Amino acid sequence: MARSISLGIALTAAAFAGALVATSSGAQEFPTRSVRMILPFPAGGGSDLVARIIAQKYSQQLGQQVVVDNRAGASGNIAADLASKAPADGYTIFFANSSISISPAIYKKLSFDPVKDFSAISMASSYPFVLVAHPALPVKSVKDLVALAKGKPNSLDYSSAGTGTMSHMAMEMLRVKTGTRIIHLPYKGAAPATVALLTGESQVAFVVMPVAAPHIAGNRLRGLGVADKVRSAVAPNVPTMIEAGVPDHVAVQWNGLLVPSKTPQAIQDKLYKEWVAAVKSPDVVQRIRAEGAEPSGNTPAEFNAFFRAEAAKWADVAKKSGTTVD
Repeated sequence: MARSISLGIALTAAAFAGALVATSSGAQEFPTRSVRMILPFPAGGGSDLVARIIAQKYSQQLGQQVVVDNRAGASGNIAADLASKAPADGYTIFFANSSISISPAIYKKLSFDPVKDFSAISMASSYPFVLVAHPALPVKSVKDLVALAKGKPNSLDYSSAGTGTMSHMAMEMLRVKTGTRIIHLPYKGAAPATVALLTGESQVAFVVMPVAAPHIAGNRLRGLGVADKVRSAVAPNVPTMIEAGVPDHVAVQWNGLLVPSKTPQAIQDKLYKEWVAAVKSPDVVQRIRAEGAEPSGNTPAEFNAFFRAEAAKWADVAKKSGTTVD
């Protein structure tokens, strides 16, 4: 009997050791083929450029080609749904942006749960929005704008990249915090929304700093406030929204790497290790900053905490502003 028990223990230990070796071997071998990186926006935009800059270096780090797959539409929900239902084997990864932290608050029905269906790997980069006005509008500060909007409710309008986008929610946050009423003009994307502002179709808007900075410098748009905790190096004369008198007004466009939540931890660790090496490499840092963004490469715990805080913040704004999509 004692011999049988000893033999059973030995076999169990051997099986356990074998499983550990197999798991370790699988993680070490990953990846053995190309990796698909789903993007929730069309080719050619700022986030797409950052994604492709990182993907090129990431391919080198992983030793396999990282193939970019643009799946735009529905404020990023089409891509998020596709990524959430992909096999959890590390070969499909999701280059998410800030829209995924807004969608749960404004869409009554989502086919995915951003928190439960994904694991956060690391942030890629971020850049702030800046409140800008057409030069013909008689305002030179956020205070001027708020006073004008309160004095003439619903007489001003603002353009956005579409309902539920960060440019929309940044203005809704301003409206909630200041008690102003400004008419929303949603466009199909950031580019037409910016063109509308430049041509005078709209009067104010929140525009990402990389796009707004050249227009501010050329006096085609007037910078009123940067929606970040610190001023931007590319527009140092524009105060933050907080400095301009709007407490805690922070609206930052961010993007980062997510994977299906059931992806084995060893593979998540591998993806994280090589991601950070790619994002923090000197040439990638230089190229991302040239696009007006700030590279990140934070830890999964940091990214997860940031993501949850963002989701809570925009849920509060959506509730107070009454913003819904369906």
